[in-house]
Amino acid sequence: MEKFTRLTAIAAPLRRINIDTDIIIPSREMKRVSKQGLGEGLFAGWRYREPGSREENPDFILNQEPYRRARIILAGANFGCGSSREHAVWALYEWGIRCIIAPSFGAIFRGNCVRNGILPVVLDDAVIERLAEQVMADPQRAQLTVDLETCQVIAADGEAHAFDIAPGDRRMLLEGLDAIAATLEHAEDILEFQARDRLRRPWVYLDSAETTPSASS
Repeated sequence: MEKFTRLTAIAAPLRRINIDTDIIIPSREMKRVSKQGLGEGLFAGWRYREPGSREENPDFILNQEPYRRARIILAGANFGCGSSREHAVWALYEWGIRCIIAPSFGAIFRGNCVRNGILPVVLDDAVIERLAEQVMADPQRAQLTVDLETCQVIAADGEAHAFDIAPGDRRMLLEGLDAIAATLEHAEDILEFQARDRLRRPWVYLDSAETTPSASS
């Protein structure tokens, strides 16, 4: 997973509340076996004129310059609510989003973000609104900086806004660890436990061929 330390980028104001995972990626766009290609279906109901088409809706912000190159989203409250589909985070990541700033998040979505390299930042709604106003005045120049090492969002005018993040989540993002990589850091302890457990409960580790009755028995 790509490490997240400090990001300076264009931010796209998407200030609607209760943007759920079905809006982020409709179920009709989830026909792929892998993560690749999901970015094409990101916000498909808003980005395209008709369901199933790829004719862009010019009114949608991510279809406009310079927001096509946004890597940060300034969102409304309860972003990522709804179903637990991890595809929503995969689609955002593949499209290029690395940070979402909102007053609140759907709990499962927030966890999925951390485990897939997207930083979810919680700030007061009034602060996000001020950031959005600055950005919209000149989105190319009024880029935001998100610094995970200092846990600050820094506006183009230099004003800094501190945010909180759980130490474990912060470490996963800073070091680029997904859930499997974080677990494998304890590989030695896991192997030691398994060795002890093998002595205590040897029957758990028997090969299936050893435990399956033969045809002659």
